[in-house]
Amino acid sequence: MKFCALLAASLLLICCTAASLLLASNVNAQEPSRVHADGIQILLIADNPFSGRYSIDSTQKQDDGSPKTVHVDTNVARDRQGRIHREHRNVAPSDSEKESAIADVFILDPVAHTRTSCNVAARHCQVARYHGPSFLKPAPDGLLDPSAHFVTRKSLGSDIIDGFNVIGTIEKVAIRGGWPAEKWQTSTREFWYSPDLGINLSATTKDPIEGEVAIRIVDLSRSDPDPALFQIPSGFVVEVLHPPSIPSN
Repeated sequence: MKFCALLAASLLLICCTAASLLLASNVNAQEPSRVHADGIQILLIADNPFSGRYSIDSTQKQDDGSPKTVHVDTNVARDRQGRIHREHRNVAPSDSEKESAIADVFILDPVAHTRTSCNVAARHCQVARYHGPSFLKPAPDGLLDPSAHFVTRKSLGSDIIDGFNVIGTIEKVAIRGGWPAEKWQTSTREFWYSPDLGINLSATTKDPIEGEVAIRIVDLSRSDPDPALFQIPSGFVVEVLHPPSIPSN
């Protein structure tokens, strides 16, 4: 039980900085901002398929101090081979009833050892070598780097989300920074880990600088996802950055 709780912490911590989900700034008024659903790490596990949607709510303070909340739904899937499909989506206007447009698609393939990233607007894909994790070693509580990054965790016990048994953990991460330089900034993360699926089904981060982000996987299915999710879209230009390595026998 303790290992599962620590693994859940590692699943969230390994793919995050102070905020578990980042909203890209809108540098160009003509270019839509994008939301990156990187708050929940997914392991490359074979024979454990699922599909669903990230339901993401992010609240950040604007320059005038008022809160701004953004909601985005984005698809995620893992097939029986362990291949993973993820998306980045543009942020739709708050008063829009249209679904947020897909900006990028990512396909991680543990068999071919490739990471394929496709930009939808440019209709362009890049294929690179990739050796993603099939397991994670939990990071211990305490200092992650001297006097600059301190982590403490507490178990929240067990619960059930969408029919799956989950283990809850609350994690506090103190980072030295801001002004004055010796000031500690503390963020709080709460997440619920499914040992059956090997992923966090829910993750919430509250950060004094980045704001609050809540991520939950909904509409879960244990059926093998559509194989088309793991194929390069038709008509896209493919650029191979590095030939995929072939494992030796």
